[in-house]
Order: sequence, then C-alpha cells, then structure tokens
Amino acid sequence: MNTQVMSHTKVVQAPPELVYALVADVTTWPVIFAPSVLVRHLHRGPDEERFRLWATVNGEVKNWTSRRVLDAAQRRIVFEQERSQAPIASMGGGWSFRDIDSGTTKVTLDHRFTVVEGADPDLVAGAVDRNSETELAALARIAELGHPIEEVVHTFEDTVTLEISAAEVYDFIYHSQRWPEHVPHVSRIELTEDAEGVQLMEMDTVTAGGIPHTTKSVRVCFPGERIDYKQLLPPAMLFGHSGAWEFADGPDGAVVTARHTVAINPAAAREILGADTDLADARTYLTDALSTNSRNTLRCAVRYAESMKSPT
Repeated sequence: MNTQVMSHTKVVQAPPELVYALVADVTTWPVIFAPSVLVRHLHRGPDEERFRLWATVNGEVKNWTSRRVLDAAQRRIVFEQERSQAPIASMGGGWSFRDIDSGTTKVTLDHRFTVVEGADPDLVAGAVDRNSETELAALARIAELGHPIEEVVHTFEDTVTLEISAAEVYDFIYHSQRWPEHVPHVSRIELTEDAEGVQLMEMDTVTAGGIPHTTKSVRVCFPGERIDYKQLLPPAMLFGHSGAWEFADGPDGAVVTARHTVAINPAAAREILGADTDLADARTYLTDALSTNSRNTLRCAVRYAESMKSPT
C-alpha cells in the first residue's frame, strides 16, 4: 500500500501552552471541533491515552480507536489509529506547537495514511484536508478569545431519580420522534437512524421567552446505558454543545444523569443577553436554560411511561 502524507499549518495568536492544552484534552473536542462527535476514554495516563472517537467523515459518522502520546515539555502529540474504518486502512500523525513570537504559535498537524484495496486515496485525502482545515480554524477561534478555557468551555449535569424503570426512560429518550406530542417545548422532530445506534435528529424548539430554535444533532446510542449527542447546528450563543443521557436502575427507580458541555461565544452572549454580559453570566444562563429543558423532558418521560401502563 502506498502511504499518503499530508501536513497542515496555522499561525494562532495565542501562547503555545494554551493551544497545546486545547488539543491535549480530547474530552472537549466535540464542542470545539466540528467533525468530532463523541470521545470515550479506554485508558488515560499522564502522558499517554487510548480512546474511541466518533466523527463525521464525508458526511458519515465513523468511529475508530486511537492511541496518543503527549509530550507537554516538547509541545508535541503523536497519534495512531489502532482500529481504523474503511476506506482507511491505517492512520497516524502528530501535532506540534512552536512559539514563533511573543504570544503567537505555529500549529502543525501531520497525517500519514493508507487506504484499503480498491479505495480512492483522493477521497480520503479530501476528507483529511477538509477536517484538518476546519479543526485548525476552530482551534484558533477558541484560543484567540483571550479567556481561560475553563471560562469558555463549561460542563454541568443534573442527576434525578424517577419512579419508573431506566429502560422506560431510555425508550422515551431514544424514540425522540414522540417528543412533539409529549414535550411542550418541542414542536417538531425528524429522526433517522441509517447506521445502528447512530441517529440524526433535527428538532424545532421554543424557549421560555418564545424564541424558536432549530437544532440538528448526531446521537450515538448505547442501548439501555446512555445516549450521547453533539449538536451540529448549535444555538447562536454557542460555538458547540454536546451532552449525554445516562441511565441506571436504583433502589427507588431510574437514576438518570443529563450532562451538558458548551463552548460559549462571548460576543454572541453579549448580543443576546445584553452588552454587560460576561462569561459567568452566560454560564449561569445556559446552565439554567439547558438544565430546565432536560428536567422537563424527564418529567415528560415519566408521564408518558405512566400513560402507557394498563389500568389495574
């Protein structure tokens, strides 16, 4: 097989330690990098890790297992796919971050890959090219905001116990096409599942203030256990929004956790919430709004499950 080699670079107006940190923490990738949908760690050490990554490639959701070695001192990250998906036979590469001026970083993203027999290497090269350019642009966008990453990327969760089974809650969240009839803030859902466990969901909602929103999400479903999602079309205030529903049975009923991670657009937050809005205000607003929607959806799941039970 012929090995294809590609290299992409971008100058980012931010210090290398900040840019390195953004790439080093893969858990934030779904809200920073448009192609990334979901990351689940298989192993995580101080300077090496293994994870499974779901991402969009040429319009399809693919997943693979990668190993990375991280060198913070040299500001270099090397990656290798352990299990690739066709048409890719093998894929590896690395990130490097070089200080070229005070507070300016040259980021280099290298790839080398082979394709399975009969596959078109130009098709893969096109996908690598598009995703690399998109990722470098998104990296610069977040790094150049001038705010600490923990103020821009915000994770929060709610855990509730419901008087129905975890299977019943999972069924309601999984079959979201039912929501317009049962969830007041949802007016329309289009749900497709072309690959087993991978759903594409388009949803129209109305906020408490009467503002309509259309969102499009990829959902990765693990039957009975969890549903992870990433919004492909996030609200205007956000660069990215990902989350998860986790389900378990407890002694008093289903224990459900609704988790959200958001990357906030500070300029958009000021436009929407007012000129004096800072990131703390935006985090508070988003936590309240998204947590309220999640809790309301779970209450609707309980009402639906109870309505489906035969009277005794």
